[in-house]
Amino acid sequence: MAKKGEASAVLFKWLWKGYLRKNAGLIGVAVVFMFIEGSMLGALAYLMQPMFDRVFVAGESSMLYVVGGVVIGIFVLRAFSGVAQKVLLSRVAMRTAAAVRLDLLATIMKQDGAFHQEHPPGYLIQRVQGDVGAVNKIWRAILTSAGRDFVGLFVLLGVAINVDPIWALMACIGIPIIVLPAAATQKFIRRRAREARNLGASLATRLDEVFHGIVQIKLNGAENYQYKQYKATTRDYIKTEMRTVTGSATLPAMVDLMSGFGFMAVILYGGSEIISGEKTIGQFMSFFTAMGFAFDPMRRLANVSGQIQIASASIERIKELMELPIKLTSPANPKSAPTGTPDVILDGVSLSYGETEVLDNLSLTAEAGKTTALVGASGAGKSTVFSLLTRLIDPVEGTVRIGGVATTDMDLHELRALFSVVTQEALLFDETLRENILLGRTDVPEEDLKSVLDAAHVSDFVSNMPNGLDTPVGPRGSALSGGQRQRVVIARALLRNKPILLLDEATSALDAQSEKVVQEALDKLAKGRTTLVIAHRLSTVRAADKIVVMDRGRVMDEGTHDELLERGGIYADLYRLQFKDGKTVTDSRSITPKSKSSPEEMAPQGLLQRLTALFNG
Repeated sequence: MAKKGEASAVLFKWLWKGYLRKNAGLIGVAVVFMFIEGSMLGALAYLMQPMFDRVFVAGESSMLYVVGGVVIGIFVLRAFSGVAQKVLLSRVAMRTAAAVRLDLLATIMKQDGAFHQEHPPGYLIQRVQGDVGAVNKIWRAILTSAGRDFVGLFVLLGVAINVDPIWALMACIGIPIIVLPAAATQKFIRRRAREARNLGASLATRLDEVFHGIVQIKLNGAENYQYKQYKATTRDYIKTEMRTVTGSATLPAMVDLMSGFGFMAVILYGGSEIISGEKTIGQFMSFFTAMGFAFDPMRRLANVSGQIQIASASIERIKELMELPIKLTSPANPKSAPTGTPDVILDGVSLSYGETEVLDNLSLTAEAGKTTALVGASGAGKSTVFSLLTRLIDPVEGTVRIGGVATTDMDLHELRALFSVVTQEALLFDETLRENILLGRTDVPEEDLKSVLDAAHVSDFVSNMPNGLDTPVGPRGSALSGGQRQRVVIARALLRNKPILLLDEATSALDAQSEKVVQEALDKLAKGRTTLVIAHRLSTVRAADKIVVMDRGRVMDEGTHDELLERGGIYADLYRLQFKDGKTVTDSRSITPKSKSSPEEMAPQGLLQRLTALFNG
């Protein structure tokens, strides 16, 4: 049990050191008002003795106005201090939640590609929004009520002890009875709360997938299937949340049981003393009022104890994410990034995802200022090459050099500042066209912006938009067509004006008319830059200075379009498959070395299947 308490203390200590301590001044002022508000109940209970003994029993009319004035003063002070401490501590709680969210987002964005493959967007959204929101809600309750209740309980017990220490001891006779059950309940609450947060993340992930895949869901008639999946997870979530709520509600109920035993003991023992004249009615009323007031703070504090366990589960998850090591970082003494138009070299690069080998001792060179095309079947490792160049991942073996400088020796920000990237997935944000092109830049003259709009053929359609460049593009650019989205991304890349251009299937999803326009924009974009292109359509790479044929993480062949055709190898077969009569020209070489090819793959039919896969990607 102690370990659980210690764990909660460690988590809240982390929260205090990292965030709350910055607001120590506001918290200090709020604590003063909290002390005033909490102590007013004790003052009111203490006032019961003179009110009953001197006013109601002894009949001192002059004391009636004194007692009345003091009562008014108590409630005025309580009201003012209550408002002040709630406002101050709510401000602290909101500031803290905002700071945690920002730091958590910054940490998540620094994680590598493997992290984001392992953690879906819904899970991360639940961490940033759900867990931090839960902590903020509970922390505000703890700050604004627990402190006040603790002060109030302390003062009220002081009043009760002042009246009669034995009565006070008897009132607490039920405490030993609930210690062990309360500790077990706290452990149960924390365990269930963590399960509930995990299920909440699953719900968020499912919603994220449903809303992003709504077209495929409709086309495949999968609405009922997705509904049932979400319903099943929701049912589990409700069940777990209800267990958490039940556990939290049990703690105040235990205080009620303790209170019942305590009051019964005081009535039996104290009542006999009043009857015998050893105690006055005023003393009993003062004690009874103090203890009556005290049990409410006890119940609330017991409830807060359950809330702390819920908060601890969320804080623990936040802390785990915040303390995950950042695997891809800049070196301590980075080398300067190359200037001008650099070449790109991969030297003996190998990479695996778990047991899956992605790149196998890969070596290739993209010469400065020229266009190098990568072709090959899906899974050949083409996109992985782009991830290595931009250090979204690092190789297990080998070196990636840009302009003679290893990517791992450069500052990460400077490295990525060398690239303009256009991918098949033209990712736009739910902002305006202008914001999607500028991406936060404020130093772009209007004439430069107009120039890239013309070059990327964005000007062809922007004049028809309701508000021109200030027209919102919708979630993920849904208000634009595929070709329009692609042209916006090209304009963004043109505006970056970086020496290395990466094109990943930039036109494969477009219709013929859109492809022609986008290809013209890409040709303009590639001029004077070191360009690497991934493409399945050989029509888009015939003019490349060099074409590299990849398969299973290795370079199988390379050369110009004419050279590869002349050699009559795999590229020649693929070219004839795409552009001639569709018949495969049998070649003695397979797309993979004989040592790793099965007899079926080496057979003509197997080769046809491999080439078809290469063509279809």
